[in-house]
Amino acid sequence: KASDKVLAFEGPEKINSLELETFPYEGPRQRVNYTTREFSAVCPFSGLPDLGTVSIDYVPRNKCVELKSLKYYYLSYRNVGIYQEAVTAKIYKDLFQVLEPYEMKVTVTYQTRGGIDTVCSVSNADQ
Repeated sequence: KASDKVLAFEGPEKINSLELETFPYEGPRQRVNYTTREFSAVCPFSGLPDLGTVSIDYVPRNKCVELKSLKYYYLSYRNVGIYQEAVTAKIYKDLFQVLEPYEMKVTVTYQTRGGIDTVCSVSNADQ
């Protein structure tokens, strides 16, 4: 029956942070924001897709992320079973490690599911 069905998915080890590439940044201190409405991962409870909008807001120290590499990084989540909160934490951790920015905030806004809206965010201002 449908309530017992779980679709197949891969584990978080399939997320490819090695996709992330950077380029040098030498300009004045400024805030940079990248947003995509095309993010998807898989709910590990049901195997159903979790669709959302990812927003990366940061102040570069000396590196910016190359956008094509960021898109491929996001695509590596496509068939991965991972909870929404863990997605946000993982994106933050991977990008912060690669960019070493002054400031960074990652926010993931998921499409409504079961009448519940979910917004997750991680910021180095909170730590």
